[in-house]
Amino acid sequence: MLNFAVSCRFWHRALLINALAAVVVIGQSVNVKAQARSPIQPPELTADCELLIVGAGFAGTAAAYEGLLAGRTVCLTDITDWVGGQVSSQGTSALDEAKRMREKRFFPRGYNEFRDRIVKKYGSLSSGNCWVSVSCFLPSDGHQILSAMLQDAVKKGNGTLKWFPNTVIKALDYSPDGRQIISAIALQHSPVANTPPLNTEPLSQLIEDIYRPEASARLKKQQIRFTPLPPSKTSLPTPWYILEATETGEIIALADVPYRLGLDPLSHINPSSPVKTNDSYCTQGFTYTFVMERTATPQPQPEPVFYPQYAPYFSYENANNVGIDAVFTYRRIWSPDFQKRPKATRFGVAAVLPGDLSMQNWTWGNDYRPGTEQDNLIYSREQLQQRGELDTGGWMGGLRTVTLRRGEENAIAYYHWLVAGTTDSRLGNGVKQPAPDHRYVTGLDSPIGTTHGLSKYPYIREARRIIGRPTFTYPNGFAMHEIDVSQTDYGEEAHYRANLPPEMYRKLRKSLAGLEFLKLPDGVDPDQIPRRTRSTIYPDSVGIAQYAMDFHPCMAEAPPEKPGNEERPGVRQAHGPAYPGQIALRAMIPQKIDNLIISGKSIANSTIAAAAYRVHPFEWSVGAAAGATADFALKQGVMPYQLVDDLPRREPLLEKLRSQLEAKNNPTAFPNTSIFNLDWDEWKSW
Repeated sequence: MLNFAVSCRFWHRALLINALAAVVVIGQSVNVKAQARSPIQPPELTADCELLIVGAGFAGTAAAYEGLLAGRTVCLTDITDWVGGQVSSQGTSALDEAKRMREKRFFPRGYNEFRDRIVKKYGSLSSGNCWVSVSCFLPSDGHQILSAMLQDAVKKGNGTLKWFPNTVIKALDYSPDGRQIISAIALQHSPVANTPPLNTEPLSQLIEDIYRPEASARLKKQQIRFTPLPPSKTSLPTPWYILEATETGEIIALADVPYRLGLDPLSHINPSSPVKTNDSYCTQGFTYTFVMERTATPQPQPEPVFYPQYAPYFSYENANNVGIDAVFTYRRIWSPDFQKRPKATRFGVAAVLPGDLSMQNWTWGNDYRPGTEQDNLIYSREQLQQRGELDTGGWMGGLRTVTLRRGEENAIAYYHWLVAGTTDSRLGNGVKQPAPDHRYVTGLDSPIGTTHGLSKYPYIREARRIIGRPTFTYPNGFAMHEIDVSQTDYGEEAHYRANLPPEMYRKLRKSLAGLEFLKLPDGVDPDQIPRRTRSTIYPDSVGIAQYAMDFHPCMAEAPPEKPGNEERPGVRQAHGPAYPGQIALRAMIPQKIDNLIISGKSIANSTIAAAAYRVHPFEWSVGAAAGATADFALKQGVMPYQLVDDLPRREPLLEKLRSQLEAKNNPTAFPNTSIFNLDWDEWKSW
């Protein structure tokens, strides 16, 4: 039985609607510098650590897990008060997994433990019997399970966990040569006495206050300086590592290391790109999730004041999804005794009964998909410069507050469309019927953990992505690209022959020739060049990833909800199956700074490759690799870049790291997949 109240009276929603409408619209012009800030004062608290993990999302939690099992002192921060990111504070508690990986349980050890603990809690992998995944569960339980895993890792590994919730990094200090981060200044916020608890207001109302060092009428601030734990050996090249695990790549922007954002230019390595030059503004949509409850009787459903603005966007998307039950069961996260119920015929899941709970994450619903320089969520480097966020003490999180607010409004409006709407932007009139027998779930003790009912932080699908270090084979900086994982047969699809310049098309086919490349004579017809049937194999692979290239493209015009607006043309061209991929260590090593390791969605890859490298198993694998690599580098007294700087020649220490990862059940490659084995059918996704 659930241990929280679902007495989410609709006056809570009215409060939220009024609060969202009252948010001051600021910062819409990037030509105006951000407000003047008080100088950073001396920190009130100093915390020392061997691993400073910034961001406690799924990747950050995985890094902390591995660091603690290795006996390290781990400082873990997050802007929210929950660990887990996707599975908790972002509300996307439905595991996106490739079928074959799931069948063979071929995941990192911590991810398998997480799944086992879900089964232990619910008696099965799912508490909701959804049809998007075999595992849908309550976000609050995601946080509780991961918190328990970290505490157990402390005991097993004799490590030390210093957890800093409601904490953001404000500034970084560097060594004289600029090659290392020697300390980080953070701000931890808490509510002022006699004001409501945190998670009362949506993020857009507080985010600017969170990053200001001075106290406000709403928030108290404590400044914290993170510093290295005094090392046991003075000969170490660095006494600590900073692990970037934020959802948007905050630390890479703040440290100003080279990175990409948005759409990459068309090239032979990203042949499905719809643009000829980089477009920093079009990223995948972000989503504020929420939970709704099926009720026995119709409920009052007051219309939000902003509903007419967003209503033209919403749709069931296609005929298969028409009807409230289809959308409700898609990510249903609570369904008591669903095994005993009759199946809903269309999707093979249990019928819906009053008391069932559904988490909403729908493309033509609460996805918010800005894509222009007027409304993009994640500020580009140029925009950050114009706003003064790269000035000393000027960092404010790097997000557009107005777009956050509109994403929140869009989610609330989508709930109203589900229960009261009668229009459908893609399927036309007569399709959408009201479904008033639902309740919008709110409360600090609810599955989403907020008074306003929206997730604590939006689900971010795409972040700033570093450009790795240049090498002989990657003169422009290492990265993983579309052709490294895509299953597309570019010769079979006329689009590529018709749209790529002849020399680019030929270079594409040659790049995918595999071992046959050495046998190809000059002047051979590109369409006669056989396409390899595998992904790129990396000698420095430290993790695995498998998922289809799945896009939630930005919209063509601003604002996204504009009547008649469509997705940016061409962004979905690469949508489709991907081969099982690897996570190269070179993709986690930024330029300029030697003791910074990148995890999560900010590793070096293109926006197309990132569409496959973004889901739950990948995040855990890359986080585990980051934590294990930091521990290994400290033990060996080397920097991570030194593990790969002699490639393609042998790197004995790299081989040792990979062996240790495998020995600890953190896979670095899929079974029976190599450059010599072209039969990868067993591991194909989709």
